[in-house]
Amino acid sequence: MSRQRPTFEALPYYDEDASNNPELLAKVKAELAKERKRLGQRVSADNDPRIPPQFPLFSKNPLLAAELERIESHNRLSAIDTKRFQLPPPAGDNPSVEDWQAALKNARAQLEHQRLRSANGALMQQYGANAWRVYNYRMEVVGKSLDKAIEELNERVTEVNRARKNEQIAIGKQLTALEKKWTELISSVLQIEIANAALEAEIASLGQRDLFQYFIRANERLV
Repeated sequence: MSRQRPTFEALPYYDEDASNNPELLAKVKAELAKERKRLGQRVSADNDPRIPPQFPLFSKNPLLAAELERIESHNRLSAIDTKRFQLPPPAGDNPSVEDWQAALKNARAQLEHQRLRSANGALMQQYGANAWRVYNYRMEVVGKSLDKAIEELNERVTEVNRARKNEQIAIGKQLTALEKKWTELISSVLQIEIANAALEAEIASLGQRDLFQYFIRANERLV
């Protein structure tokens, strides 16, 4: 069986019950306040079925998972180790060959790092501005498309509300006319019932009078 659409009897664009009845308006405001308070309370997935169950984030990236756990636990970020960016000499007064090899390896790593920084700086200086302009242009296109989509949605919402308002006003006028006609018919029925009751009372009184006259004539005949 096809699912039937719910039927709403309220016509908010036409009904004036709340504005004409202060007590009803106060009850509506109280219910709205309760609903806002209930929605504003913090709920968990255990007591609210509308919240989906939790799922682990960054399950395939342990580094991001560890960083997220650090942020959730409000732990401070460890300071960056700057020793690997320095060129300290071998420690001690009589360093060994291994110490000098480790210092030389660190110096070569620092030299390669500086070379890469210089190459990246040159590439950024040559292509960075144009790449940034292209990125900004793409973002502007995306922003304009989103603004257009929002404007279209707002227009559709306005059209839907306008159609609802016109439909509800037309239905409200029709209901008012039908209610007025129903009141007139009920009044006519009451008037007819009152007239019938009066006629029945008049007929009953006439019947009693004719019966009384009949008894009088019968007595006169007997006399």
